[in-house]
Amino acid sequence: MAARPRHHSHQHAHQDVKRDGDMVVVPGPTVVAYILDGRPISEAEVQEGIRNGTLVWAPGGHLEAVHSATASSGASPTASAELSQSATSGTSGLGSSAPYFDSGSDTTAASSSESDSASSESSSAGAAAYSGASGSSVASSLPSATSSPSSSSPSPSDSASSQSESAGSSADSSTDDDDPANVDVEFPDGELDCSHFPSDYGAVAVDWLGLGGWTGIQSPGISSGGGYGNIRTVSSDACSGSDCCSEGKYCSYACPPGYQKSQWPSTQGSTGQSVGGIQCKGGKLRLTNSDLSTKLCMPGASEVEILVENRMSQNVAICRTDYPGTESETVPLNAKAGTTSKLTCPDADKYYVWEGGYTSAQYYVNPAGVDVSDGCQWGSSANPWGNFAPLNLGVGYSRGSAWLSIFQNLPTTTASLDFTIEVIGDGVNGKCKYSNGEYCSGDNYDDCSRITGCTVGLLSLHGLYNQC
Repeated sequence: MAARPRHHSHQHAHQDVKRDGDMVVVPGPTVVAYILDGRPISEAEVQEGIRNGTLVWAPGGHLEAVHSATASSGASPTASAELSQSATSGTSGLGSSAPYFDSGSDTTAASSSESDSASSESSSAGAAAYSGASGSSVASSLPSATSSPSSSSPSPSDSASSQSESAGSSADSSTDDDDPANVDVEFPDGELDCSHFPSDYGAVAVDWLGLGGWTGIQSPGISSGGGYGNIRTVSSDACSGSDCCSEGKYCSYACPPGYQKSQWPSTQGSTGQSVGGIQCKGGKLRLTNSDLSTKLCMPGASEVEILVENRMSQNVAICRTDYPGTESETVPLNAKAGTTSKLTCPDADKYYVWEGGYTSAQYYVNPAGVDVSDGCQWGSSANPWGNFAPLNLGVGYSRGSAWLSIFQNLPTTTASLDFTIEVIGDGVNGKCKYSNGEYCSGDNYDDCSRITGCTVGLLSLHGLYNQC
């Protein structure tokens, strides 16, 4: 089966190019038509098929359908990230594909269970999936081909930015987020005072931001017919701890590993900014998305499990962007030394959708030993952590397929991580490895670049064995 594009020129709406002094004359719009087995299909279907592995580009510009292996019943796809202090041989019986991190020059694997794309992709492709230099984790083409909302990330001055004195410490401080206590408790809508952080209902307090445990607080202003037009991010300088979540504001929060927040209002930013969290209204905390869930936290895609296995003697702070919300990297996963943790992968069809953009998850991977209190907030170019972390990791799931991508945090930084990441596992379609500052793909990892990232997908979701 093949789909042939009638024209090859294609323009992405999210890529803005300015040329001073030049006038570009465009004779007219280019219409691109795709035909699969004699039937016209939409660009969205083509983009989705390419990303989820059901369609691939064949020689000659054709699209060919790919029949992926069917996972055996009962088990969920598993991806696992392993972190290792030294290169040691052996296998991991985690049950599916997995990523792991290794501080040696051998391997740190990051793997996913299923994936959108069988082929390696560049960091520019990663940028297409995630809009904003440090911002939103909306996948503009998963499965939709429409562009994602523009980022409205706060400046570094909008958040507390204290840094640890040493990035090399073992950094075991934390969030106590390894145990999803109370995550299944129904939230008492309209009963709790706004000064009460709802950790007794599954939310994980992020105290180092100085916002009373919240990951971000937004003052939306007045809503017009098109949405909120003057959204302001509240900084810790403008409030005091438990008083930060105050009347009218949206208060966002973190959830335990494997879970993500379930609350955001139906009214969003009129110019593409996102708004997330529960709202302080009448002095009480109120749900903003009770149709989706009456609990604060919801699990990621049940069809796929992504794990982070840390084989090193130091922790690794992995920080998800708070989206929808301030879009800062404030949602922490503290991958402690010698432990395995869940990395949340959203189901694109069941999570936040805005203006046709489907949500995947973007994480910032910090150097080994950086505390989550430093890595999971806005930083500065003085240190390679926070929004200046060297590497981004993206995960997504939609309609039976999952993917995992690693790519350089460009254009923000060219810094390198001090360990290796490799995507491995049974059924992984493609190869992807980060080592010594390079992203390598190809059968023998012989196609390497310091700029171009890579993506893998899984056609089979069982039988993980990670090797270092």
